[in-house]
Amino acid sequence: MSLREKWNNGEETLGVWLSVASSTTAEAAARMPVSYVCIDNQHGVNDYLTTAGMIQAIELAGNIPIVRAPWNEPGIIGKMLDAGAQGIVVPMVNSREEAEAAVRAMRYPPDGERSWGPVMAAARHEGYQRWASEHVAAIPMLETRRAVEHIDEILSVPGIDAVYVGPADLALS
Repeated sequence: MSLREKWNNGEETLGVWLSVASSTTAEAAARMPVSYVCIDNQHGVNDYLTTAGMIQAIELAGNIPIVRAPWNEPGIIGKMLDAGAQGIVVPMVNSREEAEAAVRAMRYPPDGERSWGPVMAAARHEGYQRWASEHVAAIPMLETRRAVEHIDEILSVPGIDAVYVGPADLALS
């Protein structure tokens, strides 16, 4: 069951975040009683190759892999989804326009602008294009005073499934 399915059913979810590049740690975390495991590519020491292996370990352990992208950049968001991430946390989303850009990067046409090439993800989900449109979670992070001031606009963007609040950066602003 995907995060979007859990949320649509009104379920609460709890996850863990991984900043250290290790498929062994990813598998161990995925076996904990959590709803998802997030691989941090913004502040952690993960890169694409380690993230791809960690996604595999999380899925093989029977859990849901999501990734925090380094930034709201369509190329890297698409690449993480192609590797099998089932959701993307997008840092520093401050406006409706930035939230719309994040959603566009995660959705295939006509709902977005994601490019086709799910190298690893398509092997795991039959009819991947349809599966992705129904299951991939778009999760912007609200981390600044500006984001809080625009929260209603951000939350009104079609395709936003959840938000994270980033307390450290919020405190800085």
